[in-house]
Amino acid sequence: MTSHKSQLPFRIEWGLVLAVLGLLMLGAAFIYSATSGRMIDNSQPWYHERFVRQLLAGMLGMVLAVSACLVDYKVIARWSLVLYWVAIGLLGLVFLFEPVAGVRRWVPLGFFNFQPSELAKIAVICVLANFLSRPPDELRMPMIFVKALGMILVPFLLILIEPDLGSAVVLLPIGFAMMFVAGIPWSYLFRVIACGVVVVGLAVADVLFAPESFQLIELEEYQKNRLRVYFGLSFPPTDDSPQAQREAELEEEKFSYNIDQALISVGSGGLTGKGWLQGTQNSLGYLPRGVAHNDFIFSVIAEEKGFMGSLVVLALYGLLIFSGLRVASLARDRLGKTLAVGVVTLWFSHVFINIGMNIRIMPVTGLPLPLLSDGGSAVICFLLSVGLLENIYLHRRSY
Repeated sequence: MTSHKSQLPFRIEWGLVLAVLGLLMLGAAFIYSATSGRMIDNSQPWYHERFVRQLLAGMLGMVLAVSACLVDYKVIARWSLVLYWVAIGLLGLVFLFEPVAGVRRWVPLGFFNFQPSELAKIAVICVLANFLSRPPDELRMPMIFVKALGMILVPFLLILIEPDLGSAVVLLPIGFAMMFVAGIPWSYLFRVIACGVVVVGLAVADVLFAPESFQLIELEEYQKNRLRVYFGLSFPPTDDSPQAQREAELEEEKFSYNIDQALISVGSGGLTGKGWLQGTQNSLGYLPRGVAHNDFIFSVIAEEKGFMGSLVVLALYGLLIFSGLRVASLARDRLGKTLAVGVVTLWFSHVFINIGMNIRIMPVTGLPLPLLSDGGSAVICFLLSVGLLENIYLHRRSY
């Protein structure tokens, strides 16, 4: 009889593997392109640091992804509460360090800065899947729903006050998708979602239209400005003087600049693009150099590889998400299905929001494009989530 281990290569979900490898190669290539030729103090080209760091993060992430496949996901789920509180502890730890550019999102580890919010997303998925894998009758109890919400809201609030609005918001669709698939009554979810829509609407109106002295919600000024740009609103001057009005106009131009240049980059690529390393928006610095390799990497790809290159990126993400949904449909139990849906929702949310902000259908939030944007913590944690999907697929039957 053929052993379980000898059948391992034939039991892997190869759609996930191919999509991930394709995205990793594209990510490294276009981070190189987005940073090549730029100099730091006229010495070392910037791309050496960014390109090599992305490769190292990819290799470490693949090791962790393979490691996540070695143990049945039920064992991982049993230890998920430990992972959850480790993530919560790290989210609290960021406030002990000096802010970088006005925010506290990283824990310095010497060789690189780790971003706990990326780990928190994986931890929430694991702990919530384990919590929701209880008997269906219990899922109808209101207190179970309240506890599940609490598991989401604790990291949500900690990430929100870093501040990192994008990463905090992503936890919400993940949590609601998992609860819906697990069997939480739709009536509970609908009420919370309806209340959430009303609260968000009131919050946006409060931030954008209420006088500053009467605002109930405190947001950083740059977050307010991003919302104003998204809704096409003029920036309010500090007073009625011509100088104040001109300063407000200049501030509006500054915040609109990134997204305007990203749109130009996407549109200027045409059908097949200008060629790798040949993007003028990027190389001439019109697409801001501080964001081209992370938040706006899709714009770099669209300019250099055009509409066809953009389709390749979308096809790889489509393959990844389709494979993840297939894993969810084949899972041997509700735990595996809920866990897989959480991972797929994580990927979809990041892809939709990031590409959406590149083409101005979503506000700029700073969420990375999975495996394409520069960022070691995100790459490692996204690959770890792929390992969880492969784990569910490998153990789709009991042996």
